[in-house]
Amino acid sequence: MSPSDAARAPLDRQRVLRSAMALAGETGIESLSMRKLGQALGIEAMSLYHHVANKVDLLDGMVDLVFAEVDLPPAGVDWRTAMRRRAVSLHDALSRHRWAIGLMDSRTAPGSATLTHHDAVIGCLRQAGFSVALTAHAFSAIDSYVYGFALQERALPFETAEQTADVAEAMLARFPPGAYPHLVELATAHVLQPGYDYGDEFELGLDLVLDGLERAAEREGR
Repeated sequence: MSPSDAARAPLDRQRVLRSAMALAGETGIESLSMRKLGQALGIEAMSLYHHVANKVDLLDGMVDLVFAEVDLPPAGVDWRTAMRRRAVSLHDALSRHRWAIGLMDSRTAPGSATLTHHDAVIGCLRQAGFSVALTAHAFSAIDSYVYGFALQERALPFETAEQTADVAEAMLARFPPGAYPHLVELATAHVLQPGYDYGDEFELGLDLVLDGLERAAEREGR
Protein backbone atom coordinates (compact mmCIF):
# COMPACT_ATOMS: atom_id res chain seq x y z
CA MET A 1 0.00 0.00 0.00
CA SER A 2 1.43 3.36 -1.03
CA PRO A 3 1.43 6.31 1.41
CA SER A 4 -1.30 8.02 -0.62
CA ASP A 5 -3.46 4.89 -0.56
CA ALA A 6 -2.87 4.52 3.17
CA ALA A 7 -3.94 8.10 3.77
CA ARG A 8 -7.26 7.53 1.98
CA ALA A 9 -8.13 4.11 3.38
CA PRO A 10 -10.33 3.84 6.49
CA LEU A 11 -8.41 2.93 9.61
CA ASP A 12 -8.88 -0.70 10.56
CA ARG A 13 -6.67 -3.64 11.54
CA GLN A 14 -5.91 -4.55 7.93
CA ARG A 15 -4.80 -1.02 7.11
CA VAL A 16 -2.62 -0.88 10.22
CA LEU A 17 -0.97 -4.21 9.39
CA ARG A 18 -0.44 -3.39 5.71
CA SER A 19 1.03 -0.02 6.59
CA ALA A 20 3.36 -1.66 9.11
CA MET A 21 4.49 -4.12 6.42
CA ALA A 22 5.21 -1.28 4.02
CA LEU A 23 7.12 0.65 6.67
CA ALA A 24 9.16 -2.44 7.61
CA GLY A 25 9.96 -2.93 3.94
CA GLU A 26 11.20 0.65 3.64
CA THR A 27 13.15 1.07 6.88
CA GLY A 28 13.64 -2.44 8.29
CA ILE A 29 11.82 -4.39 10.95
CA GLU A 30 14.29 -3.26 13.62
CA SER A 31 13.23 0.36 13.29
CA LEU A 32 9.49 -0.34 13.28
CA SER A 33 7.76 1.25 16.27
CA MET A 34 4.21 2.20 17.13
CA ARG A 35 5.23 5.86 17.10
CA LYS A 36 6.69 5.66 13.59
CA LEU A 37 3.73 3.66 12.35
CA GLY A 38 1.35 6.26 13.74
CA GLN A 39 3.32 8.99 11.98
CA ALA A 40 3.18 7.07 8.70
CA LEU A 41 -0.59 6.79 9.07
CA GLY A 42 -1.00 10.40 10.16
CA ILE A 43 -2.49 9.48 13.54
CA GLU A 44 -1.45 9.41 17.18
CA ALA A 45 0.27 6.17 18.17
CA MET A 46 -2.38 5.59 20.86
CA SER A 47 -5.03 5.27 18.15
CA LEU A 48 -3.30 2.13 16.90
CA TYR A 49 -4.25 0.30 20.07
CA HIS A 50 -7.87 0.22 18.96
CA HIS A 51 -6.73 -2.23 16.25
CA VAL A 52 -3.68 -4.03 17.66
CA ALA A 53 -3.11 -4.87 21.30
CA ASN A 54 0.61 -4.10 21.27
CA LYS A 55 3.70 -4.48 19.11
CA VAL A 56 3.73 -8.25 19.60
CA ASP A 57 0.18 -8.42 18.24
CA LEU A 58 1.26 -6.16 15.37
CA LEU A 59 4.11 -8.50 14.43
CA ASP A 60 1.84 -11.54 14.75
CA GLY A 61 -0.61 -9.96 12.33
CA MET A 62 2.10 -8.94 9.86
CA VAL A 63 3.53 -12.46 9.77
CA ASP A 64 0.05 -13.92 9.33
CA LEU A 65 -0.50 -11.73 6.28
CA VAL A 66 2.75 -12.98 4.75
CA PHE A 67 1.65 -16.58 5.30
CA ALA A 68 -1.65 -15.68 3.62
CA GLU A 69 0.33 -14.83 0.47
CA VAL A 70 1.97 -18.25 0.32
CA ASP A 71 0.27 -20.84 -1.87
CA LEU A 72 -1.15 -23.80 0.00
CA PRO A 73 -0.18 -27.23 -1.32
CA PRO A 74 -2.51 -27.70 -4.30
CA ALA A 75 -4.89 -30.63 -4.42
CA GLY A 76 -4.72 -33.24 -7.13
CA VAL A 77 -0.94 -33.37 -7.50
CA ASP A 78 1.74 -35.58 -5.97
CA TRP A 79 3.36 -34.52 -2.72
CA ARG A 80 6.65 -33.54 -4.36
CA THR A 81 4.97 -31.19 -6.85
CA ALA A 82 2.83 -29.74 -4.05
CA MET A 83 5.81 -29.16 -1.76
CA ARG A 84 7.86 -27.65 -4.57
CA ARG A 85 5.15 -25.16 -5.53
CA ARG A 86 4.60 -24.22 -1.91
CA ALA A 87 8.35 -23.74 -1.28
CA VAL A 88 8.76 -21.56 -4.37
CA SER A 89 5.75 -19.49 -3.28
CA LEU A 90 7.21 -19.10 0.23
CA HIS A 91 10.54 -17.99 -1.23
CA ASP A 92 8.74 -15.47 -3.43
CA ALA A 93 6.85 -14.08 -0.41
CA LEU A 94 10.09 -13.71 1.54
CA SER A 95 11.65 -11.94 -1.44
CA ARG A 96 8.78 -9.42 -1.35
CA HIS A 97 8.93 -9.06 2.44
CA ARG A 98 12.57 -9.44 3.44
CA TRP A 99 11.80 -8.03 6.88
CA ALA A 100 9.85 -11.25 7.59
CA ILE A 101 12.91 -13.52 7.36
CA GLY A 102 13.53 -14.79 10.87
CA LEU A 103 10.02 -13.96 12.05
CA MET A 104 7.89 -16.50 10.20
CA ASP A 105 8.10 -19.30 12.77
CA SER A 106 8.90 -17.16 15.80
CA ARG A 107 5.35 -16.26 16.81
CA THR A 108 3.80 -17.81 19.92
CA ALA A 109 0.28 -16.66 19.00
CA PRO A 110 0.06 -17.52 15.27
CA GLY A 111 -2.91 -16.30 13.27
CA SER A 112 -5.43 -18.28 11.25
CA ALA A 113 -3.53 -18.03 7.95
CA THR A 114 -0.36 -19.31 9.63
CA LEU A 115 -2.17 -22.24 11.25
CA THR A 116 -4.08 -23.07 8.07
CA HIS A 117 -0.84 -23.05 6.11
CA HIS A 118 1.02 -25.34 8.50
CA ASP A 119 -1.94 -27.72 8.79
CA ALA A 120 -2.19 -27.96 4.99
CA VAL A 121 1.51 -28.76 4.58
CA ILE A 122 1.35 -31.44 7.27
CA GLY A 123 -1.86 -32.84 5.78
CA CYS A 124 -0.35 -33.06 2.30
CA LEU A 125 2.60 -35.10 3.54
CA ARG A 126 0.49 -37.34 5.77
CA GLN A 127 -1.94 -38.09 2.94
CA ALA A 128 1.03 -39.03 0.77
CA GLY A 129 1.93 -41.74 3.27
CA PHE A 130 4.64 -39.97 5.25
CA SER A 131 4.79 -41.08 8.87
CA VAL A 132 4.35 -38.44 11.54
CA ALA A 133 8.09 -38.46 12.18
CA LEU A 134 9.06 -38.19 8.49
CA THR A 135 6.47 -35.43 8.04
CA ALA A 136 8.18 -33.46 10.79
CA HIS A 137 11.60 -34.12 9.23
CA ALA A 138 10.38 -33.08 5.77
CA PHE A 139 8.70 -29.90 6.99
CA SER A 140 11.85 -28.94 8.89
CA ALA A 141 14.23 -29.74 6.02
CA ILE A 142 12.25 -27.81 3.41
CA ASP A 143 11.66 -24.74 5.55
CA SER A 144 15.23 -24.69 6.86
CA TYR A 145 16.40 -24.60 3.27
CA VAL A 146 13.91 -21.92 2.17
CA TYR A 147 14.54 -19.63 5.15
CA GLY A 148 18.30 -20.21 5.01
CA PHE A 149 18.45 -19.37 1.33
CA ALA A 150 16.35 -16.25 1.83
CA LEU A 151 18.62 -15.16 4.68
CA GLN A 152 21.71 -15.68 2.56
CA GLU A 153 20.15 -13.74 -0.33
CA ARG A 154 19.42 -10.84 1.99
CA ALA A 155 23.00 -10.81 3.25
CA LEU A 156 24.69 -10.80 -0.16
CA PRO A 157 26.49 -7.54 -1.07
CA PHE A 158 24.93 -7.46 -4.53
CA GLU A 159 21.56 -7.73 -6.25
CA THR A 160 21.99 -7.23 -10.00
CA ALA A 161 24.24 -9.15 -12.39
CA GLU A 162 26.35 -6.02 -12.82
CA GLN A 163 26.81 -5.66 -9.06
CA THR A 164 27.69 -9.34 -8.79
CA ALA A 165 30.39 -8.98 -11.44
CA ASP A 166 31.79 -5.85 -9.80
CA VAL A 167 32.03 -7.50 -6.37
CA ALA A 168 33.54 -10.71 -7.76
CA GLU A 169 36.10 -8.89 -9.88
CA ALA A 170 37.11 -6.66 -6.96
CA MET A 171 37.61 -9.72 -4.77
CA LEU A 172 39.66 -11.52 -7.40
CA ALA A 173 41.87 -8.47 -7.89
CA ARG A 174 42.95 -8.69 -4.23
CA PHE A 175 44.14 -12.32 -4.52
CA PRO A 176 47.85 -13.04 -5.06
CA PRO A 177 48.41 -14.89 -8.37
CA GLY A 178 47.77 -18.59 -7.91
CA ALA A 179 46.05 -18.19 -4.54
CA TYR A 180 42.65 -19.80 -3.85
CA PRO A 181 42.48 -21.62 -7.23
CA HIS A 182 39.15 -23.33 -6.56
CA LEU A 183 37.47 -20.08 -5.51
CA VAL A 184 38.84 -18.34 -8.61
CA GLU A 185 37.62 -21.21 -10.81
CA LEU A 186 34.09 -21.03 -9.38
CA ALA A 187 33.96 -17.25 -9.75
CA THR A 188 35.26 -17.14 -13.33
CA ALA A 189 33.53 -20.25 -14.68
CA HIS A 190 30.18 -19.71 -12.96
CA VAL A 191 29.53 -16.43 -11.14
CA LEU A 192 31.04 -14.18 -13.80
CA GLN A 193 29.28 -15.88 -16.70
CA PRO A 194 26.68 -13.80 -18.61
CA GLY A 195 23.22 -13.95 -17.06
CA TYR A 196 24.32 -15.29 -13.69
CA ASP A 197 21.75 -14.72 -10.95
CA TYR A 198 22.29 -16.13 -7.48
CA GLY A 199 18.53 -16.53 -7.12
CA ASP A 200 18.64 -19.22 -9.82
CA GLU A 201 20.45 -21.47 -7.34
CA PHE A 202 17.29 -21.72 -5.23
CA GLU A 203 15.28 -24.23 -7.24
CA LEU A 204 18.27 -26.49 -7.91
CA GLY A 205 18.94 -26.73 -4.17
CA LEU A 206 15.24 -27.25 -3.48
CA ASP A 207 15.16 -30.21 -5.86
CA LEU A 208 18.14 -31.75 -4.07
CA VAL A 209 16.25 -31.50 -0.77
CA LEU A 210 13.15 -33.05 -2.36
CA ASP A 211 15.26 -35.82 -3.91
CA GLY A 212 16.48 -36.76 -0.46
CA LEU A 213 12.98 -36.71 1.01
CA GLU A 214 11.70 -38.84 -1.86
CA ARG A 215 14.33 -41.49 -1.12
CA ALA A 216 13.48 -41.32 2.59
CA ALA A 217 9.78 -41.82 1.81
CA GLU A 218 10.60 -44.81 -0.40
CA ARG A 219 12.71 -46.40 2.33
CA GLU A 220 9.93 -45.84 4.85
CA GLY A 221 7.41 -47.38 2.46
CA ARG A 222 9.52 -50.51 2.09
